[in-house]
Amino acid sequence: MFAAEEVLTAQGRPYHVFTPYKRAWLARLASVDRASYEADLSVLAPTPALDMPSLSSLGFQAVGLSLHAGEGGAKALWDDFRVRLPDYAESRDYPARKGPSYLSIHLRFGTISIRELVRVACAAADTGSQTWLSELIWREFYQMLLWHYPETVEHAFQRAFDALPWPNPPGHFEAWCEARTGYPLVDAAMRQLNQTGYMHNRLRMVAASFMVKDLHVDWRWGERYFAAKLLDYDQAANVGGWQWSAGVGTDAQPWFRIFNPVTQSQRFDPQGAFIRRYVPELAAVPDKWLHAPWTLPVTEQTRCGFTSGRDYPPPIVDHAAARAVTLVLFKSASLKPVTDHV
Repeated sequence: MFAAEEVLTAQGRPYHVFTPYKRAWLARLASVDRASYEADLSVLAPTPALDMPSLSSLGFQAVGLSLHAGEGGAKALWDDFRVRLPDYAESRDYPARKGPSYLSIHLRFGTISIRELVRVACAAADTGSQTWLSELIWREFYQMLLWHYPETVEHAFQRAFDALPWPNPPGHFEAWCEARTGYPLVDAAMRQLNQTGYMHNRLRMVAASFMVKDLHVDWRWGERYFAAKLLDYDQAANVGGWQWSAGVGTDAQPWFRIFNPVTQSQRFDPQGAFIRRYVPELAAVPDKWLHAPWTLPVTEQTRCGFTSGRDYPPPIVDHAAARAVTLVLFKSASLKPVTDHV
């Protein structure tokens, strides 16, 4: 919606915190910014008909993904989402529900107009539309930050964190990539990514937090893995999101707030529908134990035909112990110690 220099502080500097940026963004927004403009295609020179090269000739291999491609695909998704938009605030965090817009890939490649999305969101007063508008503004906040601070691709925005001695324990990153951490929601998220090239936004935060704060792996490793796998990969959003989850960026999730992968699972996939879709080896595990299958009593394991450690791996780390290590690790950067926990 805006160029990099159009939404700045009164001192002419980039915002570092989202909420003041959002207020300035909305104050700057005028009707001309939301207007629809017809494109005059007559000015384009005609091009000769060309035979399109095959995917294989370009070095690609068909993998059978079902995508809503091009402007037509974007319009179909947008038409579907506009009906669901009022419910967006309530449904967006639950991966088993049809809550998100699924338009991120179209925003990434420009096959849908950001002006149209903003225009519709601004015209509605419901909570869902206003929450959706905030998400669109987050996208521009991260774009602005990357423009002004390109070094954040490799360095933490809070530069003190560049000195963090990431342990990167052998095997932890590989287990995370390959969805064998023993934490069902994390593994389901990683399988969704590996199989489809997409990951639900709530799960991007959960998976990132787990890799950094439970497995103690450098956030840059995860950012690069997402870059290689996400079909909607956007460098600004990806770097910003990873630094937020790691607690090392601007306006970041504080480093001392650490997602508990079990409680996140219980809260956002309570019946385990998403987990069972991507981790079918847990299909027979009752809801009560699904989110932490290593706690399933032996009698229940026998009854449902599931053996923990054989059919599904035990947890790669103990969350409470890993959390304690994370707090010590971040305090080593000479930060004020605090004890809040999510």
